[in-house]
Amino acid sequence: MIAPQAEESHGDLDKTRRNNLRGHVQFAAVWWTKCLNGWNDGTSGALLPRMQAVYHVNFVVVSLIFVMACLGFVVGALINVPLLDRIGFGKVLVIGAFCQVVVYALQSAALPFPAFVVTFAINGVGIALQDAQVTSYVASLKDHPDIKMMILQAAYGAGALTAPLVATQFSQMAHWSYFYLVSLGIAVTNLIVLWSVFRLKPLEACFAQIGQLPEEHHRDTGRSGHNKMRQFLGMKTVHMLAAFALVYVGTEVTIGGWIVTFIEQVRGGGASSGYISSGFFGGLMLGRLGLVWVNQKLGDRISLYLYSCIAIGLELVVWFVPSLIGGAVAVSLVGFVLGPMYPILMNHTGRILPRWLLSGSIGWIAGLGQAGSALFPFMTGAVANKAGIESLQPMLLGFLGLMIGLWTLVPKDVRRPD
Repeated sequence: MIAPQAEESHGDLDKTRRNNLRGHVQFAAVWWTKCLNGWNDGTSGALLPRMQAVYHVNFVVVSLIFVMACLGFVVGALINVPLLDRIGFGKVLVIGAFCQVVVYALQSAALPFPAFVVTFAINGVGIALQDAQVTSYVASLKDHPDIKMMILQAAYGAGALTAPLVATQFSQMAHWSYFYLVSLGIAVTNLIVLWSVFRLKPLEACFAQIGQLPEEHHRDTGRSGHNKMRQFLGMKTVHMLAAFALVYVGTEVTIGGWIVTFIEQVRGGGASSGYISSGFFGGLMLGRLGLVWVNQKLGDRISLYLYSCIAIGLELVVWFVPSLIGGAVAVSLVGFVLGPMYPILMNHTGRILPRWLLSGSIGWIAGLGQAGSALFPFMTGAVANKAGIESLQPMLLGFLGLMIGLWTLVPKDVRRPD
């Protein structure tokens, strides 16, 4: 009797190892997708001045790229739940990834400005669909979801850190749009990885491959996508979380998108000012990894208030201290303290919302957050066109203050109603 038991125990151990390996591979795949998301958002800041010069457009007109991206993000958030219910997690991921491949191929050709702007809407749909899936995937994990959410969101910072380093080089070249060939290469690898790892399977099947089976009361086969959408759209908590995401992501991308123009025109920085955007996103990545212990020590709620207040102080330094180096350091530190906020938001969402509504709710929250990444930079560009880019800092202070106000309205941790 001992030998069969030992053989069975050895078999269970092998199965556990295989499940763990598949889990690591799946997490690496969604990490790469999030990295591409950050790469996309980190691109605009370094290329905006060149776009204005090439297309001969002012702040308002060049900001139309953000308007179209916003439209795409909202459309992606709206179609996510019914699409997910109809075709499943794996197929939605691949559709989103394919959208980005098409977009970067078109953008590399330096299309006429109207067509170039429209591509940002298609890109927005693709990013919104992917972001909803990868974020809900990690939030639904049972093994250390909080830590993995921080690592996932750090991938965004890694992509956004790298993009300006590359984009700044291309912005000084005659064929500046060839930068999008680099983006195309990354997008193609993302599509191949998602296709290979998840095999177009629904989320439950992907979780089963890593040994995570749904509990009986978490199954929701009797609920249609439209019913889920009606239910989570009827929850005040979801809208509070989405409003915070809208302002937070909008603030983050506004800094990364317009700080280069501010440094060039107000502080007299040269063409290498694009690297300051990399400093901001590098701080964002490091904050998401390095401040985990602070979040655990103080709690998510107090930590977010603390980070917001520090960010306000640092923005005052950027505004009032006329130093190029000092401003660059302060911008990087702003990224450092803003970094943990989005993972805190998503972890909080995963704790307080019903698990069967989690994918749709996170898709909506993340989609509106991405809409903020387009809406707020456009608003900033419109104001800058009238009042000058000097208006960037007071606007950012207003955004940060609004974030604090919205966070006070978000419900505290409660037992998740599964």
